[in-house]
Amino acid sequence: MRTFGRYLKLIGVFAKYSLMSSLEYRINFVTGMTVEMGWMIIKLFYVAIIYKAGTNIGILTPHHILLFIGTYVLMTGIFMLYFGNFCSIPIMVQQGELGLYLVKPISLQFLVTMRRLDFALLLPNLIVGMIMIITGWYLAGLPVGVIPILGFVFYLVCGCLLTYSLFLLPNLLSFWIVSVGGITDISSALWDFNNMPSRIYGKWMRRIGTYILPIFVITNFPGLFLMGELSIPDCIWGAAAPILFFTASHVLWKTALRKYSSASS
Repeated sequence: MRTFGRYLKLIGVFAKYSLMSSLEYRINFVTGMTVEMGWMIIKLFYVAIIYKAGTNIGILTPHHILLFIGTYVLMTGIFMLYFGNFCSIPIMVQQGELGLYLVKPISLQFLVTMRRLDFALLLPNLIVGMIMIITGWYLAGLPVGVIPILGFVFYLVCGCLLTYSLFLLPNLLSFWIVSVGGITDISSALWDFNNMPSRIYGKWMRRIGTYILPIFVITNFPGLFLMGELSIPDCIWGAAAPILFFTASHVLWKTALRKYSSASS
């Protein structure tokens, strides 16, 4: 618990200085939020089209779909908060900058992946996502109580951990491959599969996206839990997948560091 408290305090320090750095260049901060709000409007068009069509997708009504899209928007904001750190890993490896962090008395993986936080990308997604979730939850008539709320939040946290683990893995290939731009672009494109509920895809696509490359676990499981559509094995997998993939990403990180040479070799 002492170690956990220490790292939680460090997150607060990183957040403080990242926000101070962003506000030092306020035009960039406002521009970033404006661009993200533009993406919000595009995503809201999806919702408007669904409501205008007024059709159901299986058991999903437009209100359910609003909840799922809101979850996607919220998780996108959390992902974008630290995504820039992932993008900088290949550059740090190529230029030998990781050597500057190796001597720090904390986890190198934690420091490299969480040192800069982008609140300009978080805030619009967080606010709009929460509004969409609450509205969809209410209009769909889904249960409200301690268990539904705790279950929803639990699978959101699991989704956050799974997002971190899944999308860190492609960037770690930069320790072996000179250019990973194409691989990271493909992995980022996979994120957009969550833009709509997984029920719109075929059976085999859902199985692959749930059990092999569990993209759908990230934003679909919270809503499916509320709807009572998660089986017991799926409930277990929703909690186990983040742990398995986080362990895999940490092991690969340790392995990659053995291949690393700093600027001074």
